[in-house]
Amino acid sequence: MKIAMIGTGYVGLVSGVCFSDFGHEVVCVDKDPAKIALLTRGEVPIYEPGLDQMMARNVAAGRLSFTGDLPAALAGAQAVFIAVGTPTRRGDGHADLTYVMAAAEDIARTAQGPVVIVTKSTVPVGTNRQVARVVAAANPGLDFDVASNPEFLREGAAIDDFMRPDRVIVGVESARAAQVMEEIYRPLYLRDFPIVTTDLESAEMIKYAANAFLATKITFINEIAALCEKVGADVKQVSRGMGLDGRIGKTFLHAGPGYGGSCFPKDTRALSRIGQDHGVPMRITEAVIDINEEIKRRMIGKLRDLCGGSFNGARVAVLGVTFKPNTDDMREAPSLTIVPALVGGGAQVTVTDPQGRREGEALLPGVRWEADAYAAAAGADLLVILTEWNEFRALDLSRLAGMMAVPRLADLRNIYSAEAARDAGFVAYDSIGRAGFEV
Repeated sequence: MKIAMIGTGYVGLVSGVCFSDFGHEVVCVDKDPAKIALLTRGEVPIYEPGLDQMMARNVAAGRLSFTGDLPAALAGAQAVFIAVGTPTRRGDGHADLTYVMAAAEDIARTAQGPVVIVTKSTVPVGTNRQVARVVAAANPGLDFDVASNPEFLREGAAIDDFMRPDRVIVGVESARAAQVMEEIYRPLYLRDFPIVTTDLESAEMIKYAANAFLATKITFINEIAALCEKVGADVKQVSRGMGLDGRIGKTFLHAGPGYGGSCFPKDTRALSRIGQDHGVPMRITEAVIDINEEIKRRMIGKLRDLCGGSFNGARVAVLGVTFKPNTDDMREAPSLTIVPALVGGGAQVTVTDPQGRREGEALLPGVRWEADAYAAAAGADLLVILTEWNEFRALDLSRLAGMMAVPRLADLRNIYSAEAARDAGFVAYDSIGRAGFEV
């Protein structure tokens, strides 16, 4: 089957490459000539483990190509995926559908039909019906169907998520759309991965509900962590004890400096606005949004306390600035709140991140970048672990303590223990939801 993928951002590129690995002929389309030129040269504009090799393999096999020519991409395509950005609209928290509707109009004016137009972007309930209206108005004679196929890709594990998904959600209203989507996902049908077919509105809602629930789990354990610090409990033991309950599960129960990324912040805000618009306030989700911001501010307080009540003149080394490991994505990362607070408070900040520098240099002005944790920590008064990259999980703590002017550690991902920090020579240690110490 020939598939056209409109948009070569994170979702569009990963989906297009993986569909081609299923054996489909995939043409990825983008209006940015520089991005198309880069992809055509075999370069990947994002960091996602394994994506470059898979892309090269399918380009070499003739199943995957990139173009800015929409008519050529749509010629003979049985399915056209819309995978463009839906950022939070400034001022009201709604998802901005400008790019989605522009893509729908472009498809309507270009496609010959019959074609299934599939929305892969995360969109509010009712968007697919709006897409159908836009397409019908722009080209009344076009033979088309619409489908909703929300993505559930974790950055850093996107290929595995696509090839071995927990489930695939497909929202359709016609037999033809259902048949086309079944053919597209046939390799997963054959391997018995769950394919859940719903109506359009349910498919759209599943995406928001799932992300809001996961954000709620993260925020819940972060609140519990704050209480653990007051009562003397250990949040790692608490989360393990909770997670072994099959009704709860162990995932997304790791305390930290708050969630970030391209999905949870945007999708929780959008769900909150959808609820308000329909007179059904999403009170839990609204609380999650507020608490997540409070958690980031609480982290700043922790660091300030470790610095003796003021950042002024302190030398602080920060390990990790991306919102999670195995990605270069900085969107809504806790570092974008915490690091500027350090700099603004008068600290001299040194930063290191395996993949974050490309975006981070512009987003975090006033910091010095170093190649690794040891170079960053040299001469520092405080070491902060902000993103749990594997490179930071087995550091030589004694070496780090010996290199620092004042060996103090803020372990905001609970990688190490207070005992390990004390034995290594640190004079102060703090983490999330566990006891620390100060000599």
